[in-house]
Amino acid sequence: MLAKEKYPGKLIIVEGIDGSGKSTQIDLLYKWLQTTGKSVYFTEWNSSSLVKSTTRLGKKQKMFTPTTFSLLQATDFADRWENYIRPLLKAGTIVLADRYAFTAFARDVARGVDREWVRYLYSFAIQPDLAFYFRVPLDVAIERITGARANLKYYEAGMDLGLSDNKITSFRLFQQRIIAEYEKMIDEFGFTVIDGTLPVEAQQQQMRQIVRKILYRWKGLPSPIRPPRRRRAVWSLTTPTINKGEP
Repeated sequence: MLAKEKYPGKLIIVEGIDGSGKSTQIDLLYKWLQTTGKSVYFTEWNSSSLVKSTTRLGKKQKMFTPTTFSLLQATDFADRWENYIRPLLKAGTIVLADRYAFTAFARDVARGVDREWVRYLYSFAIQPDLAFYFRVPLDVAIERITGARANLKYYEAGMDLGLSDNKITSFRLFQQRIIAEYEKMIDEFGFTVIDGTLPVEAQQQQMRQIVRKILYRWKGLPSPIRPPRRRRAVWSLTTPTINKGEP
């Protein structure tokens, strides 16, 4: 269980399977929030320099067991939490995260790691102020992923689990497991569900309406950079950003 502790800042995260379109939406939200005059910080899954080289080597040589993979991802998260996320929340910053502990709760359990063990591993983290979950049919996600690039990565496709010798089939089976875990977490962690098949503009409008409510009369930390002049929104993105693959 994640702690209910409150900080002066606001923590807003997005979750969903690869190809759900969540990365496009949090990028748009980040750019919009920068115009509000508040300090905003963005972080993404598996981006800590502390373990990046180890992760790259382990994946290249296919060395990871589900448990070692889980521990390495938790180390990455802990480093970002202690050195960036928590200090910024204490300072009153809006922190946006493309994937949070819930990614581990879904992926690690889908790999066979004990559900309660994984939750305990991340028990130092807090419950976000807002957690968006992008729900999208598996076939749609697969079409987006395979349409964007030729090959699926080994761990992304869940090939380490021996589900199938075919990458597409293995990816489908692995993602079905992940979706099942996400669906169980909707009520457990209070996810705000967004229909990932809606037009990009419609999804973003929904998000902004919800975010406005939690930021209403909230002061936060002013941005050190003067926000750009407000202009009428122009939507240049017509399709969701395709996740580059399981980090």
